[in-house]
Amino acid sequence: MTDKRPLLRAIFDAAVAAAHPDVILGAHLPPPPRGRIICLAAGKAAAAMAAAAEKHYLDALEMEPSRLTGIATTRHGHGVPTRRIRVIEAGHPVPDEAGLKGADDSLQLARTATADDLLLVLLSGGGSANWIAPVAGISFLQKQQVTRALLRSGAAIGEINTVRKHLSRIKGGRLARAGQRAEILTLAISDVPHDDPAVIASGPTVPDTTTLADARAIVAKYKLTVDDAVGAALNDPANESVKPNDPAFARARYQMIARPRESLDAAINVAADAGYEILDLGADLEGEARDVAAGHARLALQARAGGKKLAIFSGGELTVTVTGNGRGGPNQEYALALADLLKDMTGIAALAGDTDGADGGAGSADDPAGALIDGSTFAAMRTQGLDPAAYLKNNDATAFLTATGDLLHSGPTLTNVNDVRVILVERE
Repeated sequence: MTDKRPLLRAIFDAAVAAAHPDVILGAHLPPPPRGRIICLAAGKAAAAMAAAAEKHYLDALEMEPSRLTGIATTRHGHGVPTRRIRVIEAGHPVPDEAGLKGADDSLQLARTATADDLLLVLLSGGGSANWIAPVAGISFLQKQQVTRALLRSGAAIGEINTVRKHLSRIKGGRLARAGQRAEILTLAISDVPHDDPAVIASGPTVPDTTTLADARAIVAKYKLTVDDAVGAALNDPANESVKPNDPAFARARYQMIARPRESLDAAINVAADAGYEILDLGADLEGEARDVAAGHARLALQARAGGKKLAIFSGGELTVTVTGNGRGGPNQEYALALADLLKDMTGIAALAGDTDGADGGAGSADDPAGALIDGSTFAAMRTQGLDPAAYLKNNDATAFLTATGDLLHSGPTLTNVNDVRVILVERE
């Protein structure tokens, strides 16, 4: 089989390009208001979105610079140069002190908004960790501990955000409440299955229908050990999120400007142009990474046996229930599971990557985006005597894929529309 890695990378790059702020944001920005534009951005695309907004208002519309202000809080390594909107780089997936300052400063700025101002909120995946504002009675350290426990539990992103919303002063509609005197427009890049605005960055400007009782049920479901103060906070009615029909949303609008479905379609077009029949499993897959990989491996083996030239695509956000001591994210674990299941096959190559450029990892800008596997992976396994099942048991995908040379490194992509996975199957 010819080397399919360039094609796999082109497929991944097409998904990323379809959701880049430079491409998508300008068409959705409204005319300037009578007063100021207060731009508050959070997430992995926050700085890039802020820079695109500056280009639109300051360059294309030649707006007076003093009428534009704001703060963009993004992940470490995802900052870009800006002129009027201050960029704060903060921790992800575990929050840090910079995120605490970013959230506090953003809330303070929102409270200065007047009826003549536009509060322009630019959201992308990662905003939940970047904006960290614990409720009264919860320390920053306690909020970090809850986040770590949720990330290791195997909980879905919606469940994680349900808990976080009820321990926050900015999530779950509370930013809208802070800036409610102004017109509020939220423009969002979706990174969650089914594109739920209440889940993206934990819904800081939209009503929340989840409750404190829901948050407590999730803590119980995953048997999380939480500090007494966290338990008390989840029982305090004062920490209930902002519900529909609240006055905070009287002048608030919300628009999705990029979705995982659109990026997956862009990726599919590359494979179709290369002559592959397409099996599209959808952009909203959830589940345990190794279990999903097992199902996809079966589909690949069936296609190989049937003599098909097939590209199997899926998006969504998988999870990993961590029981071992290794390192790796859902895409790496998916690839590791495929390597174990397909190790004796020829004519199959695959990529699994997070469109933000970081799959799990330690919060560094050079974390891997995911992994690729093909015949060279299987050869390296044999040569080095690597047992993928043993690495899988220890949740140590990064070590395995480092040894085989199969990590996908893209660096920060400055967007985030969830994961893209593709398996290419060649005819016999």
